[in-house]
Amino acid sequence: MDSMISPFVLIIFGATGDLTNVKLMPSLFNLFKQGILPQEFFIFGFSRREIGESEFHDLFATYKDDPLWLDFTKHLHYQSGKFEEEKGYLELIGELTKIDEQMGACVTRLFYLATPPDNYEMILDMLNKTKLADGCGQGSNKWTKIVIEKPFGHDLDTAIHLDQKLGEIFEERQIFRVDHYLGKENVQNMIAFRFANSIFDPVWNSQYVDHVQITFSEAEGVKGRGKFFDGVGILRDVGQNHLMQLVAAVAMDQPRSFTKEDVRDARVAAIQSIECIQQEMVAKDVIRGQYASYRDEKNVDPSSQTETYVAMKFMINNKRFANTPFYIRMGKKMPKEVMEISIVFRQTCHLLFKEYGCPEIGNVLTIRIQPDEGISMRFIAKKPGNKLALEPVEMKFSYKESFGSKGTDAYERILLDILHGDQMLFNRTDELRSSWKFITNILNGWQVFDPPLYIYEDGSNGPKEAYELIEKDGKHWL
Repeated sequence: MDSMISPFVLIIFGATGDLTNVKLMPSLFNLFKQGILPQEFFIFGFSRREIGESEFHDLFATYKDDPLWLDFTKHLHYQSGKFEEEKGYLELIGELTKIDEQMGACVTRLFYLATPPDNYEMILDMLNKTKLADGCGQGSNKWTKIVIEKPFGHDLDTAIHLDQKLGEIFEERQIFRVDHYLGKENVQNMIAFRFANSIFDPVWNSQYVDHVQITFSEAEGVKGRGKFFDGVGILRDVGQNHLMQLVAAVAMDQPRSFTKEDVRDARVAAIQSIECIQQEMVAKDVIRGQYASYRDEKNVDPSSQTETYVAMKFMINNKRFANTPFYIRMGKKMPKEVMEISIVFRQTCHLLFKEYGCPEIGNVLTIRIQPDEGISMRFIAKKPGNKLALEPVEMKFSYKESFGSKGTDAYERILLDILHGDQMLFNRTDELRSSWKFITNILNGWQVFDPPLYIYEDGSNGPKEAYELIEKDGKHWL
């Protein structure tokens, strides 16, 4: 298979951490096994640990029995260094210079910040100070790219500060702000589904849609991430990025074209149209909760007020969805793993059927992001028999059943787009700032008015107040 990817050097800062172990290395190895990566590529792990290359390889012992792993490790190198000290960076420059000389050309360098966010600014400063960010020293930044993982900032002000820091060192075309949810097959499919099918776009608006529900439910707790998660909370961890992207996928208008900037323009316009919840309304329209055993988790403050659950209601101020409420809930220690979007259409059961009883909820279109990526459509049908009785039924589409595959893994897709220089699935600076503006307003409302933090049982569906939030509008969580 022709990879169509030029030789590259990928430097992973934080190479001994969970993100590298769980996401990056498996994805890179899978791309290698598929023959997608070029013949010449170099992966450098950069971390504080003083270990050799063979010890670095041993960190990924899961793959050692794979017949291709040994070939892959020939591309896998390690550089020990402290993020705040020049020494490791300068040694790395020496290694990269050797590669450029060996290849007889400037090899594209990708800096992947797979570290806790507290290290971002320090690493950026050192990339700039040591001139490592300049590429191979030919006075051109066309040979470098920077990749940053979420959370991108802690609130609007810190996001702007970090963005300005990035802008001082790199141009926007070099910056890849990762939200792996944009790489998920069904999130990408939303554009095709909506605008390639004439039966959906005409009714994708407030005239026909009663409300929209988005659920992000995780069965696990913080899974050993207590040190990172405590003080961050689920609103920052997934609300500011994943959930805002799902809202944009629903609310955006048709892009002018399926090109990088036109798609990102449409996504930005949708996020900018989300009406900020006023601080004095946060206690009414946003419910926050914490699962009962959270304070017993490792590295969590025994008196922590960090939220592990949020439900909220807000409106979209654009022509398509004016006066259509959006209800979002996100939580840990839920009964099951579910990430899905449900478009609930207005119930227009004809007077003809009133006496026979129409189902309370009529047509619902559900896009499931995970697990079992697919789409289902709920509609009303006559129940077999002599009597006229109506019941809801479902039509279902599954990626796995229809195509034999769930598609490319999200991180594999993201890595390929970075290597190709395609920024469509990455946050642009205006997109980032708009989403943080909305989230920061809620955070400030919590700080000023200190609404209750409701404790809910592990494995439950969250606090009862989250149900009251939607039921007071005469609606129900699906």
